[in-house]
Parts: sequence; C-alpha cells; structure tokens
Amino acid sequence: MRGEMTSAVRNTLRLEALLVLAVCVAAYQHLHLGWGRFALCFLLPDLSFAGYLLGKKAGALCYNLAHSYAGPALCGLLFILGGNVAWLMAALIWSAHIGFDRALGYGLKYATDFTDTHLGRLKGKRR
Repeated sequence: MRGEMTSAVRNTLRLEALLVLAVCVAAYQHLHLGWGRFALCFLLPDLSFAGYLLGKKAGALCYNLAHSYAGPALCGLLFILGGNVAWLMAALIWSAHIGFDRALGYGLKYATDFTDTHLGRLKGKRR
C-alpha cells in the first residue's frame, strides 16, 4: 500500500487535528483573550484560496503556506522572544484554523487538483 493513506491513518491525523483545535481554543479561553478577534481572524488563512486564480500550482503553494503549522510556530517563537501577546493570539487562532480544516479532511494540497490532499481525496469531490 505504497503512497496511499489507510483510513486508520487518515482518521488518526484528523483526530490529532481536532485535538490541536481543542487545545488552541482552551488556551485562548484560559488566557482571556478577545473572542471578537478570534472570530474576525479565524478564517483569514482561507484568503489563500485566491492563489487558485493563478492556477493549480500557485493555488496549492499559497494554500499550503497558509495551512502549514510553520507560520503559527513562527508566531509562537516571536511571542516567546518579544513577549507581545498579539503573536500568541495569532499562533493560537491560526493553529486552531488549521486544526479545524484538517479535522474536516482539508489537508495540504497537491498541485494536481484542489481535491488532492495529504489526507486523501476530498470526499464527494470529482475533478
């Protein structure tokens, strides 16, 4: 079964993503940060869909840059180094968004098609 993801692995990754979402929301609540900001910023990574206007390859690149945990990790590091709570808020909201998307099955994209993801083909979607 080379190159294909089993449903057990896919489900494990989706459960892991749900846990990321839950931990980020719990941390945000624990820190008493503003829920209005959370709501306003939660869908910001989805602006990366605009990359698909330039084609599948550019779209996948833009989407993957906005839906990789590298960005939130960098925000977390900037918070640790500088202490500005805005970086922590960004890291938590951004990670929560990624966790939410991946829990729903929206994984990182391949350039072949929007429906081809690292979590498998999006269900109900045909090329």
